[in-house]
Order: sequence, then C-alpha cells, then structure tokens
Amino acid sequence: MLYPLPVVMVSCGDYESKSNIITIAWAGTICTNPAMVSISVKKERYSYDIIKKSGEFVINIVTDRLVYAADWCGVKSGRDYDKFAMMKLTKIRASQLACPMIKESPVNIECKVKEVKELGSHDMFIAEVVNVWADEKYMSKNGKFELNSSGIVTYSHGEYFMLGKKLGKFGYSVKKRKTEGHHD
Repeated sequence: MLYPLPVVMVSCGDYESKSNIITIAWAGTICTNPAMVSISVKKERYSYDIIKKSGEFVINIVTDRLVYAADWCGVKSGRDYDKFAMMKLTKIRASQLACPMIKESPVNIECKVKEVKELGSHDMFIAEVVNVWADEKYMSKNGKFELNSSGIVTYSHGEYFMLGKKLGKFGYSVKKRKTEGHHD
C-alpha cells in the first residue's frame, strides 16, 4: 500500500534480435554505494525469463509523453507483440549491456542482476547500476539535471499521475533564516 510509485519501462533482451519492454511500478533505489536498484516481476511475465537468463535490464524513466506506451506495454505481452515497433519507440544501444534502451526516455539506467530473491507473487531482481544516461535537454545552464521538469509519471492505485507542485526541498524544514539586526 505504499503509493505513489515511479512508473518505469524496463527494456530487456538483445538489441539485435528479440527485445521486450515490461512496465513496472515496483522499482526503486536500494543502495547508493555501490549504486543498486530493484525491480519486482511476476514469474509468468514474458520478460521474467529474459531478465533471469541474460542477467541484465535497463530502467527507462516514464514521462507524460510516454505514459500511453507505458500503459500499453504493461497490458500487452511481448510474446505476441514487438512493443518497440507497436509503440514507435526507438531502440538505442546501451554501453555496458546487450539489451536496448528507449531513446524517448529522459533517463536510461543500465543494470546488471546481482541476485534474484523469490518472494511469492513476484521475484525481486537486485541489480547494480553500471551506467546512467540522461537527456541533455534537461540540463540547466549550471549543469544541474532538471529531471523534475521532464513530466515524470507516478502510479497510484491503478492510475497514472504526473509529478506536480513543488512543496519544498530536502532540508528546508530545518534551514535557518537570516534576520538582520536580530540577536538572541
């Protein structure tokens, strides 16, 4: 019941031959150093065996422009469709992996599986991040990556939402205010 969650499209398979996209809401960062992430996938899903055999996948961040494709890729099976072709998504080569990345995504995270935890309805793939790509159009003049302005999508109780109003930034609740001429 921990919602909202990020929506990601995970690409897997081989760039040259059979590749697939699975939409996942159960994904997240689990470690900073080394950088590690997890995704949880049902064993019945077409991508499950692909990821388990290859030991790699790419997490592609979903924006408002990709939400239709993300939903479609989440309800249709790669057994029956070439999702890249059907959704007119562009395959680009990863630098560390054989599987493709989605060009239209603002962030592509290349991942190598380190462990598979069998949990019940889903198995968790724990993976090390081996490379990250970010679309330069979201870089500010100061070199800051402005991902929050890319239209990031979240998933909550069966519905998709775009990131909205900024409410504060990390540490704002304890930041000291400067007051002129005031002494304690």
